[in-house]
Amino acid sequence: MSPDGAAPPCAPTLSDLLGEVRGCRACADLPLGPRPLVHAAADSRILIASQAPGTKAHLSGRSFDDASGIRLRDWMGIDEATFWDTRLVAIMPMGLCYPGRLPKGGDCPPRPNCAPLWRARVLALMPSIELTLLVGAYSQAHVLGPGPVGERALDFRAYLPRYFPLPHPSWRTGAWEARTPRFRAEVIPALRAHVRAIIERARG
Repeated sequence: MSPDGAAPPCAPTLSDLLGEVRGCRACADLPLGPRPLVHAAADSRILIASQAPGTKAHLSGRSFDDASGIRLRDWMGIDEATFWDTRLVAIMPMGLCYPGRLPKGGDCPPRPNCAPLWRARVLALMPSIELTLLVGAYSQAHVLGPGPVGERALDFRAYLPRYFPLPHPSWRTGAWEARTPRFRAEVIPALRAHVRAIIERARG
């Protein structure tokens, strides 16, 4: 009880905060309008920190609802049901809304005001996260600072046990994968082992 006899304000639950996030209109000028996408629970164990939703995700309301999601699930060694179980896997990109297209093709970068606005507040209510997958250049730059995405993926052990840096699982990464056999030979088996161990612990 406060000195004036009033009850102290209750701390927001994650559910309350996610309601705020999904109602955010800070970037009302986005080409397709704001539609913040975040998939999370207070007991999520693995966090996918990605870049920003694509057009398909914007339309469906499901992050990685495209070929990049198929590739990411393959890298992680999990099925779709596990991927969408927020008690196990959370998805919170650096930019929560589709940012639009660049004039020469490809998506725009995540809006720089988004992560500072919401990220720390949401993660503070997710104490069970054991591993964060830093997917792509923007999430890695936000957490680790600027650096080469491919080299970080190959040097993943330097960032464990808290982080696991990965390239973005878009079709463009296919050529890099083909030139970099270590990614399939070393990085993917290690990623799958860490993901599997965390999920097995969570499921008891």
